[in-house]
Amino acid sequence: MQFDQLKRREFISLLGGAAVWPIAARAQQPDRMKRLGVLIGLAEHDPEAKARLVGFWQAVERLGWFEGRNVLVDYRYAPAGAGAQARAKELILSNPKTVPYDYFLHGAEAAAPSLGLQIVPGRVENTADIERTIESLAQVPDGGMILPPDTTTVVNRDLIIALAARHRLPAIYSLRFFVTGGGLMSYGTDFVNLFRQAASYVDRILRGAKPGDLPVQQPTKFETAINLKTARALDLTVPPGLLIAADEVIE
Repeated sequence: MQFDQLKRREFISLLGGAAVWPIAARAQQPDRMKRLGVLIGLAEHDPEAKARLVGFWQAVERLGWFEGRNVLVDYRYAPAGAGAQARAKELILSNPKTVPYDYFLHGAEAAAPSLGLQIVPGRVENTADIERTIESLAQVPDGGMILPPDTTTVVNRDLIIALAARHRLPAIYSLRFFVTGGGLMSYGTDFVNLFRQAASYVDRILRGAKPGDLPVQQPTKFETAINLKTARALDLTVPPGLLIAADEVIE
């Protein structure tokens, strides 16, 4: 009897312990996963998109957030390929539907008289618009292009760079990868660094901060890139001072 009572007590203790384990396990589970949406105005397999995401996740993980562990991520990209339809200066080439076009146009028009330039709006929405607009500009002597940051021109950058080369049109872009792809010159925001900056916003929001209470941040890093090979093909001489000031010179 004493043995049976001892076995029964052990069994009850074991059963009681088993009943506690799931409760303890649940108590040790992390908070419910947060959900994050990432919108990128580039195609999914674009190397620039990958570079931006690498910079972003390096910064986010340093703040304690890991994809699949404590945060779920939904990615949305721009359509891929030069044939993509974006329907949802000098020539100013951009899509008014996907960029604050008037802001860039007014800024260019204000500066044009002091530079002896005539600004021509180039509103485009798809590849046909881009081809028609650039070919029309090519008929005007001493023409050139300025491309502000815009999803439509970004996803069609190979086409734009090829048309600029074919028609011997100098172009200034807002993004470095136009220049590494064969474009003449760029000046603009370092978007990989911008994605790193975004990590602090993401961290604070995921921890409960209200987006409307967060201060507005501005880009802190800008970069100039020049493609000398393209400049030589256009018979252009780049001033030495500009070469010294550039962050990157492609030979």
